[in-house]
Amino acid sequence: MVKGVIDLASRSFGASQLLVLKRGVEAAVVAPQGARLLLLGGAALDGARHIWWNFVSSSPQRIEQAKADWKAGRVAGVPGETEFIPLPE
Repeated sequence: MVKGVIDLASRSFGASQLLVLKRGVEAAVVAPQGARLLLLGGAALDGARHIWWNFVSSSPQRIEQAKADWKAGRVAGVPGETEFIPLPE
């Protein structure tokens, strides 16, 4: 959720919370005072995902390549941003 509070299954949830709903279970979301939220859905991923810092991949080898690419400056920057953040050690 980006902004506001929602009620779901008799519980309230605020901004910056990630909710994972059960497949096949109907859910009613109520925003008593308005809210902005993002809903994502789709088929299950085909396997495990690996996360390190800002990198996510289905391959640990690809994470290592991303680290090397970041260190070497081969990753495109965010338009309008000039600050470089080094990899955590």
